Amino acid sequence: MASELFSEFFWSRLGPTNHDWPCEDTERHGAATHPCDVVYYYDEPYAARQTYVHCDLKSYAKGTITAAAVKAAVESLGKQVACAERSDEWRKLHTHDNVTFSVSGLLFVYNHDGEYEADFQKNLVHIAPESLQLPRGSKLFVLGPREIFWLDNIRADIQRMRGKATPEVPAPEHCFFFHPQLMRRANLQVKKAKAATLETLTSPIIILEHRDPRRPVSRGVLIFYSRPGDTVDEFMYLIDTMRKYDLLDENTTVTVKTLGASPISSPTFQKAQLQYIEGLTGSGVYTDLGEYVKAIRYEPMRETRTVYSNIDLGTWG
Repeated sequence: MASELFSEFFWSRLGPTNHDWPCEDTERHGAATHPCDVVYYYDEPYAARQTYVHCDLKSYAKGTITAAAVKAAVESLGKQVACAERSDEWRKLHTHDNVTFSVSGLLFVYNHDGEYEADFQKNLVHIAPESLQLPRGSKLFVLGPREIFWLDNIRADIQRMRGKATPEVPAPEHCFFFHPQLMRRANLQVKKAKAATLETLTSPIIILEHRDPRRPVSRGVLIFYSRPGDTVDEFMYLIDTMRKYDLLDENTTVTVKTLGASPISSPTFQKAQLQYIEGLTGSGVYTDLGEYVKAIRYEPMRETRTVYSNIDLGTWG
């Protein structure tokens, strides 16, 4: 499942899967080897380097997960990342030659029967960062069942729009995930860094930009928004974010996509549009920006639930 999911976010796999490699700090880690399920990589937008994502893929049924199991998996992954940074063997198997790179860890926790409804994040509350033994600058991310469900629905929605008789999204080569130019962080690799980064995937806002190859001046923007959408203020903030990111203009079609949002999210978004427009110059005054805001579409997504056998993924030991 992970490869199918992450390929839609422009991650690439490199090296062997499901193998062990020598530990570089056996006394501290208490192990002769570390496991590796799979390693993905992508180009960083804000630095001239690649990120390699060392993954631990877990699968479980409802009721079989515990806070202790999650803690053990996170701490083990921290040791794996620490060793990967130092290991010639790991580097030989999973990185390109002559590139600057960093290693991040990803614990991917999938609920294969689709019945887990508890708050997975509570399992992470009591994990002390210092217990992870991560090298300075290294990062470790955890995707729980809810996050995986959300990302899988984004994947399915993009593929659905791309597969229509009249495609709403063009082929992957004409798409890329949007990384804004920030005040003190310039997007250095606008053309090369197409992938959604780990930071993007764990953000409440994921933006896919696409260009119609027949009309390259036209731009489509899909904003996948994971928050409830039950207040005007949050949508006002979202619209203002679009403006700050230069996503609103006469050549751009913007669509906000949500999943399982508040039942009142659609009318609430419409109210936010009206209030934002009125806040620009007052009621009844025409402005170009007001028209761009008015043209933003709001579309709840169709829910997709992908169920895989636990044979396909590692299970809790």
